[in-house]
Amino acid sequence: MTPSTTARAAELLQEALDAYRDEPGAVEALQRYQRRLAEPLRVAIAGMVKAGKSTLLNAIVGEEIAPTDTGECTRIVTWYRHGHTPRITLYPKAGDPRILPLKRTAGRLAFVLDGARAEDVDRLDVEWPSPALHAMTLIDTPGIASLSQDVSARSSGFLIPGDAPSEADAVIYLMRHMHASDVRFLESFRDDGAARSGTVNAIAVLSRADEVGAGRIDSLISAADIAGRYSQDPNLRKLALGVVPVAGLLAQSARTLRQSDFESLELLARMDRAARERMMLSADRFRRSSDTQGLTEEARASLLERYGLFGIRLAAVLINNGFADPTPLAHELARRSGLNPLLELLDRQFLARAEALKARTAVAAVENLLRSRPRPDTEALAAALERLQAGAHEFRELRLLADLRTGGVDMRAELAAEAERLIGGRGTAVPLRLGLAPDAGAAELAAIARACLARWRVVAANPLIDRSALEACRVVVRSCEGMLADLSGVKVA
Repeated sequence: MTPSTTARAAELLQEALDAYRDEPGAVEALQRYQRRLAEPLRVAIAGMVKAGKSTLLNAIVGEEIAPTDTGECTRIVTWYRHGHTPRITLYPKAGDPRILPLKRTAGRLAFVLDGARAEDVDRLDVEWPSPALHAMTLIDTPGIASLSQDVSARSSGFLIPGDAPSEADAVIYLMRHMHASDVRFLESFRDDGAARSGTVNAIAVLSRADEVGAGRIDSLISAADIAGRYSQDPNLRKLALGVVPVAGLLAQSARTLRQSDFESLELLARMDRAARERMMLSADRFRRSSDTQGLTEEARASLLERYGLFGIRLAAVLINNGFADPTPLAHELARRSGLNPLLELLDRQFLARAEALKARTAVAAVENLLRSRPRPDTEALAAALERLQAGAHEFRELRLLADLRTGGVDMRAELAAEAERLIGGRGTAVPLRLGLAPDAGAAELAAIARACLARWRVVAANPLIDRSALEACRVVVRSCEGMLADLSGVKVA
C-alpha cells in the first residue's frame, strides 16, 4: 500500500466531512471511519455454532482470554484489542459503558457480566497486552445459524449489515464441513457495502481438523487433503483466499501448555504403548481407566478437556521421540496443529494488505453515503471517489484477484495462475509474487521481475486479446513495474 493511497483515502473522508458537515449522523459515521483508518486491521472470526471460534482466537493470541464454554458471553460480539493493561469494558445497548471485574479461573480469563443479560449488551471490549494484537484487532462473533435467531442475527448484522460497510475489514471463517450455508455467508460478506469492488477478504479454516480422522495421529494429513479439495472448489475459491486445516483445541493448548500438562503427558508417554492405546480407544475409556501409572482421574479429565485424544496421543509420541522439555514440545504441537500455516496466511494476505483493506473500507463508506444520502452539492466528492477507485493500484489488484478467481477474465489457465501470483494472490512480498524463496537476492529478484514484465508486455500487445484480459495484463504489468521500483538500484525500462 503506497502512502499516497492511504493519504488519499484520508483526504476523501475529510472531503466527505466537509460536504456533509450539516448532517450530524453522517459526520459521526465519517469520524468513526477516520479513526478506523488509523487503527489496526479488524479481523472477525465467524462460523457456525460449535465451530471452535473462541478456541482459535485463543490460539492466535497465545492466551486463554476468550470464553470457550456455552455461557452468556459467547452470545455477545467481543472485541480483543491491544492494551498496556488488561481491561474488559461492557457496552450496553442503552446506558453508559462500564468496566467489568477481571478474574482468572484455572488459568483462564473469566467473564462476569455483573448482572447484565446478553441480549441487553451491544458488545464487550477486551484490552490485553498481547503482541498478536498489535497488528490486528480480533473480533469474536456468536455462532451463525444458532438455534436462537437473536444470537444468529447479531453476527449477521455485525458482519453483513447491508446498508453500511462491515465492521470487519476481513474475516476468518470456520467450518467443520463445507455446506451451502457456509458459501451463502461468504457470498454475503463479499457482496456487502465494504466489498462492492469484489474484494476477496476471507480465509476459510477447516476447524476441529483432528476430528476428520477420528482422533488418529494422522488426522491432520486427512484434513489437509480435504482442505486442498475445498480450496479448488469453484464456489469456495472465489470467496476465500485459502482453506487451512487447524486442530483448534490442540493449537490453543499448545500455545498455553502448563507444567502440570507436561508432567501428565510425560507419565502417559512412559506407559507401555499397547496399554496406552487400549485406554485411549475412547474418551470415556480414557477418563475411567485405572491403568494410568499414577495419573489421577482429575488429571486425565483435564488432558481430555485441553488436548482431546488426538493431542494426547500426539504428545505422547513426540515425548518418546525426543521432545523431552515443555517448550520444544509446545512449539512442535502448535506446528502440527496447523496453526502456523494459518498465521502465515494471515500475515501474507491480511496484515500485508492491511492498509489497502482499511482504505477500501473507508472508500466504501463514502460510496455508501453518496448513494444513501444524495445531495446536489457533492459532484466534486463523487469525482474524487471515482478517481481514487480507478487510480489506486492496490484496489485494481484486489479487483483483479477476485475476477481471476471467479472466471471473469478470458485468459489461459497457466497465464491466469501466473497473473494471480504476480498481483499478490499468494502474498504481497516480492519473493512470493515472483515464486522465489524468501531469501532470494535482489539481483535474482530483479532478473525474474524484468522477465515477467517483458512477457506480460508481449501478452498485452497481442491484437487479438480479449478486453478483460487486456485490462488484467495492464494491472500485472503495473505490479511488475512496482516490484522493480521497490528493488534497490533497479530502473524500470
